[in-house]
Amino acid sequence: MLNNFFSWLERRVDSFPSTEPEMPEASTWGFIRFYTRPFLPLLVAGLAFAVAIAIIEVRIYAFVGRLIDMLGKADPATFFQLHWQELVFYGALSLLIQPALSMLGDSVENQGLRGNFAMRIRWQAHRYMLRQSMEFFHNEFAGRVSTKVMQSALGVRDVVMKLTQVISWVAVFVATALFSFIQNDWRLAIPMVLWLVFYGFTMRHFVPTMGKMSEVQAEMRSVVTGRIVDTYTNMPTVKLFAHASREDDYAKEGMTWMLQSVYNSMRVATKMNMALNALNGGVLSATAAMAIWLWSKGAITVGAIAFSVGLVYRMLGMAHWMLWEIAGLFEDFGVVKDGVDVIARQHAVKDITNAKPLVVNSGEIDFKNLHFNYGKEVEHDREVIAGLNVVIKPGEKVGLVGRSGAGKSTIANLLLRFYDVGSGSIIIDGQNISDVSQESLRAAIGVVTQDTSLLHRAVRDNIRYGRPDASQHEIDDAAAQAHASEFIENLVDPMGRRGMEAHVGERGVKLSGGQRQRVAIARVLLKNAPILILDEATSALDSEVEAAIQENLNQLMQGKTVIAVAHRLSTIAAMDRLVVMDKGKIVEEGTHAQLVKKRGGIYASLWARQSGGFLIPEDIKKVEAAE
Repeated sequence: MLNNFFSWLERRVDSFPSTEPEMPEASTWGFIRFYTRPFLPLLVAGLAFAVAIAIIEVRIYAFVGRLIDMLGKADPATFFQLHWQELVFYGALSLLIQPALSMLGDSVENQGLRGNFAMRIRWQAHRYMLRQSMEFFHNEFAGRVSTKVMQSALGVRDVVMKLTQVISWVAVFVATALFSFIQNDWRLAIPMVLWLVFYGFTMRHFVPTMGKMSEVQAEMRSVVTGRIVDTYTNMPTVKLFAHASREDDYAKEGMTWMLQSVYNSMRVATKMNMALNALNGGVLSATAAMAIWLWSKGAITVGAIAFSVGLVYRMLGMAHWMLWEIAGLFEDFGVVKDGVDVIARQHAVKDITNAKPLVVNSGEIDFKNLHFNYGKEVEHDREVIAGLNVVIKPGEKVGLVGRSGAGKSTIANLLLRFYDVGSGSIIIDGQNISDVSQESLRAAIGVVTQDTSLLHRAVRDNIRYGRPDASQHEIDDAAAQAHASEFIENLVDPMGRRGMEAHVGERGVKLSGGQRQRVAIARVLLKNAPILILDEATSALDSEVEAAIQENLNQLMQGKTVIAVAHRLSTIAAMDRLVVMDKGKIVEEGTHAQLVKKRGGIYASLWARQSGGFLIPEDIKKVEAAE
């Protein structure tokens, strides 16, 4: 039965809502409110239990003092007969009601809030970050972003729960205690009031300082995590250049900054404890002295002395804990504030309201007066893409050629809408890509890039990424077409998983460059999208494997609109048309045979330098015969 109650609380708020992730408010309190709204009923319930428990605890202390007075005056023979109702009431209060309320309060906190609250924030923040632009992730450490998501979730949860349960419980406890003091004699409350005043000044002096320091610590922690993850992610480069010691220094620098922030914070913490110990000793002595003096004047009873000194001692036991809770509150607040700067950012590339899915009927792509530049300002009076106009007909295979920095890969990035164009438009079958959903746009485009990155999952999962509903037969067929089956069947990972079940390591590091490329090609073969982008698709393959795969790529390209970007001209010489770019503009167009005959042309110059690359002689003859 108890587990059923726990399950009911655990299901009160969905930890993994499927609604489209929204941007949280960019202010710290707004950020907290945004993620707190679904949990308000549970928070109110937890607050009610905390208040009730605080009042009951103080009243039990007050009854103990009165009990001492009653015992001092009562006749043992008639004591229970005269006071049994009061004894039963407070017995039930302490033995049944307070434990029951504590159990309910703990259940709301532990089953309803503590796990679900943080997990729902992580889920929503992660989904929102996942839809950030490529530019965002190019400018941020992956480790830093993930740390902000994880830390901010805990920070929001702890800020809210401390405010609604811990601090409210203490506030009610103190208020009830002061009321009880005044009931005995208002002068008993004087030491406690003075202590509260000085306690407030102590918090006002130390806690904000610790909050600022905790914000610095959170940032330093993110920096250290980012640096370490950056090193681990680029381990081949570290090993290749034998720079382990250099990376030691890079990590040590960040850790030194973090350690110094910890030193500064701990110094303040020690000073805060010293001040609090002095205050606590003073209020305990002052309360005891005041109570004894009032008793000597006949103003209060012995029970009042026991009640007041006992209650003050109980409150002093809470004082250290409370101060650290408040310091922790400021620390959590600093963590949240630090996370807001990363998480609560507008998506640079957003779908319009009610964006429709892209419908590709023929695959015509029209770049109209396209202008684009990375960043807000045009550097050296030159845009990356400057007034580009080109139409790629349905089913046409176009190769983009040009020196490094000419804008070839930028064209592919703009077509995929990794960035929004500065001005102009990109039209696919009469639909502006800015007006369709990004998901549908990218679903209609297959991409094989030079820098192939695989997920640290099974080979099967990496290939199935192209089409999640694909059958095993279709996955095997795609792997065979990409000439990947022969090495996949021999794969064994450190966990003993074999073949398609073997995991490939982070970014696919357990595979060679050529193997990763073949898995990527299998993935795109499986996707079978109507538009295809090949960005140095076979650059990591040796010429023998390239020749074997080229046949399947030719088959893949049949009936598709293809944009191929290559520095190795042999890979695109057989395209229907070549577009030569320079400084963001189209400077030459034509077939391979037409362009190599153009004396002084950029393409002819590049072709001459590469001496024909790896182009198969029969293919050259076919191209020339076609001309």
